[in-house]
Amino acid sequence: MSKGASAISIIMALVLGFVVGNITGSKAPAEPGGEVAAEATANNANGPNMVDAERIPVGNSPSLGPANALVTIVEFSDFQCPFCTRVEDTLHQIRQQYGNDVRIVWKNAPLPFHNNAVPAAEAAMEAFAQGGNAKFWQMHGLLYQNQQNLDTATLERLAQQVGLNMARFRTAMTNHTHVASIDRDKALAQAVGAQGTPNFFINGTQVTGAQPFDRFKTVIDQVLARARTIQPRNRVYANMVADPVPGEAPAQPQQPQQRPAEPDPAQVLRVPVGNSPVQGPNTALVTVVVFSDFQCPFCSRVNPTMDALRTRYGNDIRIVWKNEPLPFHDKARPAAELAMEAFAQRGNAGFWQMHGILFQNQTALDRPDLDRYAQQANLNMARYNAAMSAHTHIPAIDADHNLAQQLEANGTPHFFINGRRLVGAQPEDAFVRLIDEVKTKAEEFMRSHPGTTRANLYERMMAEADTTIRRTGGGAAAAAPTPAAPAEDENRVYTVRDNPRAPSFGPANARVVIQHFSDYQCPFCSRVASQIAQIRQRYPTQVRFVWRDYPLPFHNNAMLAAEAAQEAFAQRGNQGFWRFHDHLFENQQHIERADLERYAQEQGLDMARFRAALDGHTHQARVRDDMAAADASGAQIGTPAFFINGKFFAGALPFEEFQRRIDAALAAPAAR
Repeated sequence: MSKGASAISIIMALVLGFVVGNITGSKAPAEPGGEVAAEATANNANGPNMVDAERIPVGNSPSLGPANALVTIVEFSDFQCPFCTRVEDTLHQIRQQYGNDVRIVWKNAPLPFHNNAVPAAEAAMEAFAQGGNAKFWQMHGLLYQNQQNLDTATLERLAQQVGLNMARFRTAMTNHTHVASIDRDKALAQAVGAQGTPNFFINGTQVTGAQPFDRFKTVIDQVLARARTIQPRNRVYANMVADPVPGEAPAQPQQPQQRPAEPDPAQVLRVPVGNSPVQGPNTALVTVVVFSDFQCPFCSRVNPTMDALRTRYGNDIRIVWKNEPLPFHDKARPAAELAMEAFAQRGNAGFWQMHGILFQNQTALDRPDLDRYAQQANLNMARYNAAMSAHTHIPAIDADHNLAQQLEANGTPHFFINGRRLVGAQPEDAFVRLIDEVKTKAEEFMRSHPGTTRANLYERMMAEADTTIRRTGGGAAAAAPTPAAPAEDENRVYTVRDNPRAPSFGPANARVVIQHFSDYQCPFCSRVASQIAQIRQRYPTQVRFVWRDYPLPFHNNAMLAAEAAQEAFAQRGNQGFWRFHDHLFENQQHIERADLERYAQEQGLDMARFRAALDGHTHQARVRDDMAAADASGAQIGTPAFFINGKFFAGALPFEEFQRRIDAALAAPAAR
């Protein structure tokens, strides 16, 4: 590198220290002028900007580093994700080491169970709109600094701190000006296989999770070596994304020769009705749960079929609506918010009236259109505007989305007819065949289960329905069951044998005890990390949270990972356990024996004791005792599973659902 380029690298490193330092330290926000000037100097020195790539386009996204850098790291991230915060130090180290050879590009991927992630992303994008990269990265740093409190008041305070035009900021937040671009980023993440956050593509090579610097360095060095051989220089990014350096987890793996196993359509799955909008009596023999999207043309096409079925079956059929706004439909989520506000104000009648209006006007779903429909439906406009501004119904919409993910209800419309899956806008005959079949089985169920009435029929059938997804077709390796829907009977109290030596946090005499059964290799279990952190912060003295191991038999590395975490607990107590626990979930794709030893060494454990514990399976009896306690409870255990003062539910539900159940437990009379 020339002396001039070296000087520029030093300048850029100093600038990054100010910008990213805001995330983890108390330094003042970066001055935007130095960063922009340094990037401009680097761009002039190194030639024309990179040609963009089709598969993973940079587009007009926020970036840090020169536009002609040989290495472009596209980061899909979430401002409320604790793992995204942790990787920022690593990104800072990358910029320090590689200088102007690296550009970091931000893409928004707010996770559905992080309720404040979308508004935070909107705030950051408004900072970008007003002040370009400099303002974006300043806001980015402040958002991570304030990650535990990203409510509306905090976002406004941070916007003032960054020096934004507050009138423009409030207008953008109220009108959700940037939601369309956020949804485009989310759709791109889905298209390239970026599941979970943080997720990175280094000139097209995927790196998943908050990996250590050495893992990034290995990939960057390989990418950089090839990048230096490509001419013309401005084609590096486009060429390498089209033909990336192979990584540990390629974004587009080769398709297996066998057709992948798919959910068995003959299986009856547990699909709760909950508090969703319904059409038809609760005494119906057949319940049709539909996951749908107000902007989806296929959903619109199936509505006449639903009307025909209601005419055909009358009081024998009930239709239940679940929201599943797809990420690439930028107007679907606000439309769902309006429909749920109509439901809140006027019950089922108000919801289905609004449902009809929205589908009749599917091509006109901008905010002024929604305002007009709300007036047309005679909603209380003050309540409506308040609900839309505060996103009052987003938790319920996200809960529906989470349920859809657990049931693998991919795409819309997606139906469950008395728990049986039917996918897409099928012709009426397809529905009739399945409805007639399940209707007959429902009548048989009533005859064979004394005490079952039409009013409690669906609840009782769902109590016996499956909670893991059975697969059909494809190879055996693809046929492992996956967790399905949470249990609906939330008032039953189970007896769970206590483990007084289990890892935990919170006081021993807390009013609420949560027993959490989990598996380090389960992807659904990793999704509740944020909710657990929120429980710890919100209920520091009222909740005792207890970890219980439940490694599933088809997860080959889960048992050994559980033993390793228990050894960390044995050596370092609760603090050591939770640190090791977090590291395992952050590196869920890398938990083989060598990985476990490396993590133990990084965390300063006594390696002789650690290796002896794994070799001798010192803690396996304790792990199996936890598993036996779960099985003996009588609950249908999948992972993650929770018992809140003995009341069971399963699945990676949003924090609001945990909060509702914890608050109910706190409000209940104390046990004597």
